[in-house]
Amino acid sequence: MHITMLKMAIRHKTKEKWFIPIKMLTTVTFSLLLNAFASVLSAEVFRFSSYYGNHMVLQRAPAKAVVWGFGKNGAKVVLSLSGFQEEFSTTVINGIWRTTLKPVEASGRPYNLTASQNITNSSITLTDVLFGDIWLCSGQSNMAFTVGQVNNATEELALASEFPNVRIFQAALVQSGEELIDLAGVEVPWSLPTPELLGGKKFSHFSAVCWLFGRYLYKTLNYPIGLVHSSWGGTPVEAWSSPRALHKCGLENSVLHVQSYLEGAFVKWNSTVLWNAMIHPLLNMTITGAIWYQGEANANCNRDKYNCSFPVMIDDWRMAFHEGSGGQTPLDFPFGFVQLSTYRKNDSKDGFREIRWHQTADYGYAPNERMKNTFMAVAIDVPDDKSPYGSIHPEDKQDVAYRLVLGARAVAYGQNVSFQGPFPTHAVLEQNLTHILFHQGIVSATTNDRFFEICCSEDKTCESDNKWFSVDIVKHGSDDVYVSTNRCPYAYITAVRYLWTDWPCKFKACPIYSSDRLLPAPPFILAIGKQ
Repeated sequence: MHITMLKMAIRHKTKEKWFIPIKMLTTVTFSLLLNAFASVLSAEVFRFSSYYGNHMVLQRAPAKAVVWGFGKNGAKVVLSLSGFQEEFSTTVINGIWRTTLKPVEASGRPYNLTASQNITNSSITLTDVLFGDIWLCSGQSNMAFTVGQVNNATEELALASEFPNVRIFQAALVQSGEELIDLAGVEVPWSLPTPELLGGKKFSHFSAVCWLFGRYLYKTLNYPIGLVHSSWGGTPVEAWSSPRALHKCGLENSVLHVQSYLEGAFVKWNSTVLWNAMIHPLLNMTITGAIWYQGEANANCNRDKYNCSFPVMIDDWRMAFHEGSGGQTPLDFPFGFVQLSTYRKNDSKDGFREIRWHQTADYGYAPNERMKNTFMAVAIDVPDDKSPYGSIHPEDKQDVAYRLVLGARAVAYGQNVSFQGPFPTHAVLEQNLTHILFHQGIVSATTNDRFFEICCSEDKTCESDNKWFSVDIVKHGSDDVYVSTNRCPYAYITAVRYLWTDWPCKFKACPIYSSDRLLPAPPFILAIGKQ
């Protein structure tokens, strides 16, 4: 079996693509296969690592791009960049060479990057290399959801040729029981966008959220954007986390039983296998930031740990990318994420409301004290009960990407743009009404659809849903709303919560938005004070 797999891997390599068939892959066989690869690579073939290639984007100044690859032990490798006189020399140690370029400003100018090895008297040149910002896109199926699956897909795909400076790259789907040095497979090598690449087989390539994020960002920044996509549908956060991250949350390497919304069954996943195979190999890359769309798989898998496991994963990725790039990727690089959309109507038991809250480390908004330099796209108001891919996969990815870009512009680039929906600063009882004040101007509607609930509790505990009662919005102002108290005794009124169910609103019809009507207020829970 293992010899057969190795022969297949070598055969794919001759086609300039490392790829191991996933159906043949297990953690045990991968470890054996890795040893077999080591013997193949002992020939010390001179090459760049898997995620360097023609048409790629390298990180712009002020950061420095890290470049690395494989070669013959002890050989001297010299790198040169067209248009620059300075060369960069390094030595191959343990089969790996690595160097860091000088900072290069962003522009649409293409460069040639040449690496030469003295012992073999060989050289490799990468052409059409741009300098700009690199963003990593990861998560599960809503990140894997392709441009060809979105609303108005034909029109979106037709725009591909208008953005040649937004370049795309995608890792192949591979699992590993050990941390890999390089990617074992590449699904999409660095490429200019085309309708065929953006609209591949469903949930394959290329990520709609990732592409739209990059495209919208390019229209704002007007310099090259490199998009590195590494996601896998139906995956829990534990699969993307290192053992040290899991340990910090009291989680250990284990087999997880995760509900697959595509297959309609529970699927087994091992912890860390995607960190090992699809994130760890990328750590040497200098990046600007990352965006993430995941959480559905944890709605019924370690749900109550997500308020630890997700923030800790972010911290761990930041540390690892910083160290892997020799300090070039910031230790607090910007990290954006999509708060879960919807799945089932009239269902408060599927875990989505809790995961939304835990995605923010139980603050309700981002950035916050626990999750600094993050930004969040709220998606609870863009449900889709007509999606052919199931309601858990809304076809509207444009709004999600737009909201992520607003967050990136504010958090990553320091632009003065509004990127958060209204969030309450406090709630207080005033006679028989609860007065909720928001941190920004709002537009609201007086409604009896009961988006708000009051906790009516004699012992002041609110864990049970039986203590929550729906209430109406009675009146509203430019930055506040008043809700009824539903005849709860004054002394028992304890807290208020908002949108605390899986599917609370129709499309873009939640009751509270920012004053420009662009951004919805996220779900929240808040203690009620008394005058």
